[in-house]
Amino acid sequence: MTPKTSKDQIYNSRIIDTYIKLLKKQSPNVDTNQALDYAGMYSYEVADQSHWFTQQQIDQFHKKIVELTGNPKIARDAGRYSASPEAIGAMRQYILGLVGPSHAFGLIRNASSKFTRSSQYQSRRLSDNSVEVVVTPYPGIEEKIFQCENRMGFFEAVCMMFNNNRPEIEHTECCFEGDPHCRYVIKWKRSSADWWSKTRDISAFGLIGACGAATFWNPLLTVMTLLPTSLAVIAGLAFKAKKEESFELRRSLDNLFDSSEKLIDQMNINYSNSLMNNEIGQAISAPTEVDEILANVILVLENRLDFDRGMILLANKERDQLLFRTGFGYTGKQLQTLNSIAFHLNKPSSRGVFVVAFHDQRPFLIDDVSELEDKLSQRSYSLIQKLGAHSFICCPIICEGKSIGLLAVDNLKSKRPLQQSDISLLMGIAPALGISIRNADLLLTKERQFHSTLEVLAATIDARDPLTAGHSKKVTEYAVGICEALNISTEETERIRVAALLHDYGKIGVPDAILKKEGSLTEEEYAIVKTHTQKTQSILEGINFEGIYHNIPAIAGAHHENIDGSGYPWGLKGDDIPLGALIISVADFFEAITSKRHYREPMPTAIAYQLLRQHSGQRFDSQIVEAFIRYHQKQQGAEQNSEIGRDQRVPCRTDVSLRTNSHSKCGLSEDLSTRGMFVSVPEPVQEGTLIKLHFSLPGVDAPPIEALAKVVWTNNSCKKTKPDFPSGNGLLFTQLDKPAEDTLHNYIEHVQGGSLH
Repeated sequence: MTPKTSKDQIYNSRIIDTYIKLLKKQSPNVDTNQALDYAGMYSYEVADQSHWFTQQQIDQFHKKIVELTGNPKIARDAGRYSASPEAIGAMRQYILGLVGPSHAFGLIRNASSKFTRSSQYQSRRLSDNSVEVVVTPYPGIEEKIFQCENRMGFFEAVCMMFNNNRPEIEHTECCFEGDPHCRYVIKWKRSSADWWSKTRDISAFGLIGACGAATFWNPLLTVMTLLPTSLAVIAGLAFKAKKEESFELRRSLDNLFDSSEKLIDQMNINYSNSLMNNEIGQAISAPTEVDEILANVILVLENRLDFDRGMILLANKERDQLLFRTGFGYTGKQLQTLNSIAFHLNKPSSRGVFVVAFHDQRPFLIDDVSELEDKLSQRSYSLIQKLGAHSFICCPIICEGKSIGLLAVDNLKSKRPLQQSDISLLMGIAPALGISIRNADLLLTKERQFHSTLEVLAATIDARDPLTAGHSKKVTEYAVGICEALNISTEETERIRVAALLHDYGKIGVPDAILKKEGSLTEEEYAIVKTHTQKTQSILEGINFEGIYHNIPAIAGAHHENIDGSGYPWGLKGDDIPLGALIISVADFFEAITSKRHYREPMPTAIAYQLLRQHSGQRFDSQIVEAFIRYHQKQQGAEQNSEIGRDQRVPCRTDVSLRTNSHSKCGLSEDLSTRGMFVSVPEPVQEGTLIKLHFSLPGVDAPPIEALAKVVWTNNSCKKTKPDFPSGNGLLFTQLDKPAEDTLHNYIEHVQGGSLH
């Protein structure tokens, strides 16, 4: 269909929602989705009570519904149903519970704008049991005759809410027969309480008058017989009138009580949804990493929404696969299944609901997945059976007009059926999630471009001499290792990392003849070499470093300062030297003396350690030196054991949280040993990355294990180090406290002995 303008959108979605509710009650076998598709409507639009449809869509929907039901009077039935207690909104039912029919019709003028922009409604009270309603279409609006029938059905239902009898409606003028407007005169029978009250009043007036007249004719007879009889009749009528009034009052109070309960329930739902939207806003506003955003959002959905399970899937960079990223409510085995599969987006054979929802950018509510058996591939239907799904909702996550993923939920344990309003709620969450993911991706892309630019700059200096190639990268690795050994914050570590990468950039201004000289440098040549620190700072100050990177030029420019003040270029001393510069100084010295140069061979590691300690407290900070040595010794041990030992490996399936300096992921372990473990994740981490782990051992009554680990091998689509393993990482423990080490050792012994399964 052609795009709709706001001028064309003249009918509120609640009109269509009423039809659908009526059909589910009266004709459950009718597939309302056929009518929605025919009219170019989506179920989530119907569930969203703020959405509006065009006259053309209303006409097409009605035409298809009449065809499917064979009921030409369906519009009038829908009108009657729209004002019924079970269909009417809680607030409107509450209002109608307070007033009578004449007052209710008085509200129509104001309420009509909530349903349609096509006509103007005016009402006028004719008597205590009749009103006149005039409906005038706005200029340029062409309504259809079935809408007139729908209005009359609504008028009937309003009266019947207060009186079980159907009213009389005189349709004296009709705009569909050439009149300028539709005029309706609605009359309803008075309530029994009114009838008995009037009978009581008339009878009392007549009998008292008769007694007064009879007094002149026969006073004794009047006093002895007529007056007592009259009083008895009046009392009986008064009792009956009072009883009818009490009955009607009780019925109104019951209706009011029921309406109030529904109103309170709706208010609670709205309040909970408001809290959820606020929490989701907070969850996606601060984080800049996609995995962290997804973890925060899925936690809010789990705590706030009335669903048993939920998941978020995102398209990969090539946009040819949908991959599971996070979820809640799934068992470990189900998570393993979800992590090991991909929903193909470009294969002609891929016709599952997820793929269609992604491409068509429309949500789906599947009441019974067995209905999909003939519409899905055997692989897709087998997956649904493995997950134990019976009904589910999936909504596309859209940003800037493109689908980037899916949000899906289902219910297993709870008895509450999934509803169209659930789609509306999820479709309200999905766009905010999409924008946040998109922003995080843009920030990540910008960050990658920034870091790659810095690495290229550093490589241009190292590339001048094959002997110094990789120097800056190695110094950076050492500097980051020192930061981790000293438990320095993530932001400070990142700042030091970038400064270390660029610490020698000023050497671009030092001639090759000096840098590549094989013999000792003269004093003049050494003075020229020393200028590289100032040149480094001067060049880097020309780059607009902001945020956590703001003082990188000062850190890089001071990496040859000594804590005793004997360094250069400014002779800074002690605390005047930036911490990052002190760390880079140790890393730079060790890398330089343990590498081959034109004028000497590399020194052994033990001698390098000795020299570092010898200069501690004078040239270097002693704590930084010891932290580096601890780090380097541990790395040497790790390199000698780069393969995880298999002699003590045992099966272990448990959820694992993995966090690097910039990402957080959730994975599932396959097995473990005393030295490491394998964790399956959809997007493995790069080899050499240091990771913080958090996991619990199944069947063990002990605190969760927290450890530092290094990625020593990777399985992904491009590299299958272990063909029999799924996508994931082999991890080597680099730091494990004694209690955790004991817990791990005992667990492995029990599993090997058959005590745990």
